Amino acid sequence: YCSVVTHLVVGLFSTIINVNEVILKNIFIAKKHQFKVETRTIAVDFGRSDIYEKIDAGLAGLEIGVLVNNVGVSYSYPEYYLHIPDLDNFITYMINVNITSVCQMTRLVLPRMAERSKGVILNISSASGMYPVPLLTVYSASKAFVDFFSRGLQEEYRRQGIIIQSVLPFFVVTKMTRIKKPTFDKPTPERYVAAELSTVGLQSQTNGYFPHAVMGWITTKVVPINIVIFLGAAMNRVQRTGYLNRRRLREQKNGASLKSD
Repeated sequence: YCSVVTHLVVGLFSTIINVNEVILKNIFIAKKHQFKVETRTIAVDFGRSDIYEKIDAGLAGLEIGVLVNNVGVSYSYPEYYLHIPDLDNFITYMINVNITSVCQMTRLVLPRMAERSKGVILNISSASGMYPVPLLTVYSASKAFVDFFSRGLQEEYRRQGIIIQSVLPFFVVTKMTRIKKPTFDKPTPERYVAAELSTVGLQSQTNGYFPHAVMGWITTKVVPINIVIFLGAAMNRVQRTGYLNRRRLREQKNGASLKSD
């Protein structure tokens, strides 16, 4: 998002917030040389709840015109709720990253947008938030929150000239999805974002990319919701079984290697 928006808007000052300082440094260098824009970086862990004072201080003096809430975390593999490893910390971390971050970043930025009667907030939800996805239940529920939060705020603040959009992508080539090769329905981030930005100001809720919009229409308007949930659960059970089998084979291989040594 940062790269595409920077490319479209001349003279933009960009602020990037990420947990990885190495990534931030690389992005900073790229923005400075490629787009000739001033960039400020803030390194925080969105899994923590005590970071927003630092972020607020880092944003001091800036006129934030566009906020993209796209930080997110999912399961390492599909799993039944009570079988999730370290469930207590898993719940806290996912809520902090997927839900608290959206609320808190909006709290920091929205007041100044309201004062100026202009601004854009893009909240990245997920197609998984359009209906329950068993074995990814906490992730799915957290993304449903982002969707409802965004649409509710849009109604509250649209009369003040502020755009708040809920973005619900299906699969995109990212590290989180572990998809490496783009296809027609699984675009690169650049292709997806370019398409999604064309919907800003036109749709308060969007799948962002035409093939995804078709998939969203089919899964919410054509196929009964119970079938969608059933198929999602079946797909995730298969993925869970495959992951656990691969992990078991790796453990057996490592165990055999240790014995031979």
